[in-house]
Parts: sequence; C-alpha cells; structure tokens
Amino acid sequence: MPYQALARKWRPRTFSQIVGQEHVVRALTHALEFDRMHHAYLFTGTRGVGKTTIARILAKALNCEDRKTYDPCGECVVCREVDEGRFVDLIEVDAASRTKVEDTRDLLENVQYAPSQGRYKVYLIDEVHMLSGHSFNALLKTLEEPPPHIKFLLATTDPQKIPVTVLSRCLQFNLKRLTPDQIRSQMEEILRREEVEFEANAVKLLARAAEGSMRDGLSLLDQSIVHGGGRLREAEVSAMLGTVARHPVFELLSALAGNDAPALLQHIEQMAEHAPNFADVLQQILIILHHASLAQWVPEAIKREDDADRILDLAHRISAEDLQLFYQIGLIGQRDLPLAPDPRSGFEMVMLRMLAFRPAAKSVDIQHTVGATPPKKAESPKMARSVEPNPVSAPIRAEPKPAPIRADIEPAPTPRTGATRDWHGLIHAMGLAGLTRELANNCILQDLDEKSCILALDPQHGHLRVSRVEANLEKALRDYFKSPLKLTIKLETPGQETPALRIQREKEERQRTAEIEIEQDENIRALKERFDARIVPGSTKPLD
Repeated sequence: MPYQALARKWRPRTFSQIVGQEHVVRALTHALEFDRMHHAYLFTGTRGVGKTTIARILAKALNCEDRKTYDPCGECVVCREVDEGRFVDLIEVDAASRTKVEDTRDLLENVQYAPSQGRYKVYLIDEVHMLSGHSFNALLKTLEEPPPHIKFLLATTDPQKIPVTVLSRCLQFNLKRLTPDQIRSQMEEILRREEVEFEANAVKLLARAAEGSMRDGLSLLDQSIVHGGGRLREAEVSAMLGTVARHPVFELLSALAGNDAPALLQHIEQMAEHAPNFADVLQQILIILHHASLAQWVPEAIKREDDADRILDLAHRISAEDLQLFYQIGLIGQRDLPLAPDPRSGFEMVMLRMLAFRPAAKSVDIQHTVGATPPKKAESPKMARSVEPNPVSAPIRAEPKPAPIRADIEPAPTPRTGATRDWHGLIHAMGLAGLTRELANNCILQDLDEKSCILALDPQHGHLRVSRVEANLEKALRDYFKSPLKLTIKLETPGQETPALRIQREKEERQRTAEIEIEQDENIRALKERFDARIVPGSTKPLD
C-alpha cells in the first residue's frame, strides 16, 4: 500500500470523530434525528478546520442505507463509495476552477433528474465565494426552490464575498479555529495509534504552529516525523520550525528574575547562534509568564504542564506585580518588534525594558552594572507636579528619599530571643516579594529563637493566611537564618505599628511634605500670580 498522508488517513468519517466543532455537529445531528433537513447549508471558517469534511459526512449520512441514529454506518455501499470519492450522487465542485456562468449552467442542467443510487443528489461546492456574479445569479433560483431530491452544501473561507441574496437562502455555520490543546490531543492520539515515539513538548510546538488548523497541524506532524527519522523530539521540531526550545527560554526568564543583565544578554547571544525567530521566542516568553501568573493564584491550573516545576520556581522568584509588568511589556514588544532595525536588537531592547521598568525596590542597579560612581544626593531633589491652566516646566523640590535599609541586619546562624526586633528591615533583607511580602508587612514580630518565629497578624488581614504563602515565608526565614525554625502566625491585634502601616504613614508624610513644598516654591508662586494658575488637586506626587 502506498503511503497516505496523515491528514487524509485520519480524516474523520463520522460526526463523532469531528474535533472542536461541537456547535455545528449538534445542529446537524439533531436535524438528522428529527428529519428537519434544510435544502442548503453554508459552512464557513479558516482553512483546515473541517468544512469539506463535515459536508462529506453530512452527504454520507443523508444517503446511508443502514443509518441507525445520526452517524453513517460506514460499511454500506454508499458510505464506502463516498469515502473513496466515487459516489455518483455526490457532485463535488471546486468553484475556484469553475467560475464562469457557463460552468454553473452546465452543473445545474442535471438538477431536475432524480438521484441514481441514493435518496438525495448532493451538490458540494467548495470555495463558493470564487464564483462570478453571473454564476451566483444562475445558481440563485435553483438554490431558493430546489427539487425535493436536491441538497446544496457550500463551503467558503471568505463569506463576505458571497451575495446577501445567496446567504439568505442558506443555513450558515461558522466553524471555529481549533485550540492548541484540541490539536495537541488529536495529534497525540494519532501518534499513539501510529506507534510513533514522541515528546510532549514537541507536540505542543506543532500544535501552536498549526494556528488553529487541524490539517496544517497534521501536515507539520508528517514533516516532523520524517525530519526526526520516525520520532518526535523537541529540539528537532524546534529546528525544523525555526523556533527555540523551552529550556533556553526558561534560562532567559531565570536571568530576568535575578536582575542579571549580563547573563540575560549572554543567553540571547547563545540563542542567536541558531538564528531563531525572535518573535516566536517572545511569544513563548508570554506563554510562560501567563502560566507563572496562573501558578501564583491557582497552582492546580498548571499541574498538567510538563515544565510545572520550572513554572512554579519562576512564580516564587518573581512577584505578581512584576509578572504582570513583564507580560504587558512583552505584548507591546511583540507589536513593535517588526519596527526594530533587526529582530535581535528589538528583542534585546524588550528584555532590557523589562529590567529597566521594574519597581525601584527590585530594579537593576544601573551604576553598579556599568561600573559608574553613584551620584551624590542633592539637598532638595526634584518632585513632579502639574499646573493649570498653563503648565510650565520649573524646578521643584521634594522630600529626600527614605533612608536605606539598616546595615546591621545580617543573617544570624543561631537567632535568639530579642536578637532581631527590626521586622521591617528583616523583610527587606530577606528580599520578600508578592503575596509573601504582603503577609509579612501586616505582621508584628513577637518572638524569634533557634527553633521558632512567632508573628502576630491583624485579624482584618486574616485572608492573607494562605498555606502556600505561609510556607514561602517560613522557607525565607529558614534560608536567611540557616536554621530549621518553625513559623507560627497568631491572629491578634498587634500592639505596635506594622510594617504596612509604617509604609503607609511614611507615604502620607512624603505626600504632605511634597504638597507643602510645592505651595512654597517661588516658581509656583510666580506662576500663580502672573498667569492666575492653580495646582490641580491630586496632581502633586513625590518622586520615591
């Protein structure tokens, strides 16, 4: 037997084998069960989603000699002949090659004659939008009032080009693009039945590359099996598609999480040696960032992922705010990447932008990176504000930035009671982020020794006590003190100011100081007197 392409070999033969078009299958099967068949159907959708396949199955079901419910039997003479493409009462027409009105008239000359073998004579017109205007006019009358033994099945990828008069005479079904998961599941089933060895990540790459088309996906699968010598490996599929495997992408994100710009550029350099499609690399980064964000809020959502451990590690290392920021920068970068001088430089700028725009507490120390000397603090730093009705740039003062974290907090190998009471500074020293930092900021340190750490949490913030977050905080304490201490959190009203309240108080104080200094600034006063300007309420912000 000659080799048959997977897209043809595994083409669905019954409605129950159709993947991803449940809304269409349900309507057609109910119509068959209750004998409420329309005379004309129009199937629309992108390439490779099953338009012609569903039309053939419907034609087979209409004429099946032994149909019990809605699925054709697949064994009678009619079913076999339809599958083999030689059923005389199924007239398939490629409208792209028969656009002239004479072709349409020749086609319709035999409409009046009864079917030779089946119950219905079925006309399946593919890419019907390619017919000329005169051809549609010739088809219109027959389409509106066909003989009782005639059924029209039309398929198109561009329904906008079909006249409204034709659309109004058909039942229209819009077939959806298939999701990568649906394509992946079908591919894995085919590979198991074909007894082909495969890696799950390789199939995922093919499913994404199919872009919603099952036929395109199976064609890529055929090509990948040949490329891999009878098996599917992620590295080989990536090379064939011109994409990058997930391992280097995780390395990139790991460097990003550690604020390590040199390592980030080194990984991009190594990646560039294989001439990847950087737009695809950025897309994979967005997918992993999305999964990491899901892992922070609903860890169960990524349990089926093959790289679940790596994704969870990223979710612990990168705060929720940073993940959202990285994702947004990546989305905008995807749009701007074609405008860059070359793909690599555009991709590098997107990754460096993720580093540069992180919040100040977690941003890269640029002076340290390039070896420059940090500038001296000004006596009165600038502060942003806006003035109406005539905004004018002018020097503005702001309160100096808060003092740095206390330098006397160092990891203690054997913590003792009362040894560390600056809980606020300890939170900074441990480098907590996200929900873990939020929980710690709303607690007060009551006791700390070699075996235990006791915190008091305000009951109004009790919702922060999530087992995963508590475990993260306990791990951070153990790593910091190099001691297997146990964390205990009590729900009781703290007797002193929590770090969260302290941060809020300092923020309000900076805001009040900024507003006072703006009001007293000589340039602002001059603007008010000369231009009758006023400060927009709420527009004064201290530069933290």
